[in-house]
Amino acid sequence: PMGSERMEMRKRQMSTTQETPGAAQAQHNTGNRGSNACCFCWCCCCSCSCLTVRNQDEERARRTSHELQTEGIPNCEESPAPTLEEVNAWAQSFDKLMLTPAGRNAFREFLRTEFSEENMLFWMACEELKQESNKSVIEEKARLIYEDYISILSPKEVSLDSRVREVINRNMLEPSQHTFDDAQLQIYTLMHRDSYPRFMNSAIYKDLLQSLSEKSIEA
Repeated sequence: PMGSERMEMRKRQMSTTQETPGAAQAQHNTGNRGSNACCFCWCCCCSCSCLTVRNQDEERARRTSHELQTEGIPNCEESPAPTLEEVNAWAQSFDKLMLTPAGRNAFREFLRTEFSEENMLFWMACEELKQESNKSVIEEKARLIYEDYISILSPKEVSLDSRVREVINRNMLEPSQHTFDDAQLQIYTLMHRDSYPRFMNSAIYKDLLQSLSEKSIEA
């Protein structure tokens, strides 16, 4: 009986010895896998593929967002800082606001907060078109204005009635500096009646007025 017990103990020791390396190796592999895995999956390499894809997607989304914000939108007009007299004059009439680059820049900043900046951009593009005399340049700029602000497929489409759109479509057969005159007047009137009163009560205008008033008192 004692011999049988010793033999049984040896078998158990041999069995344990044979199983230990495999178990240790499995534990080692599991440890490596856990340290290299990302939060979404278990990977066998240190550069997790799903993490790489996620980073690429995030970068693409950031790039697309930036491109949508800047594409086709010109910078603000260059102008000296407005004086207190000029800013006070903006409150007298919409025409006085639109006559100065500083006024247009401030109003455009406000329109951007209301997601209607395209109205000012369209008006400015029409003003630029009126300054052209070269026929080929006029045709090219008229086409771009149509695609950017008149086409129903454009994200910057301005709000025009059907009568004005018919006039534009006829004018586009032979574009000129005055192709969009009716549309420009309609958008000007829209900004005057709809956006201008809110601009005068906005923080953008009031903060600018207060800042210039304080500087005037200090001077």
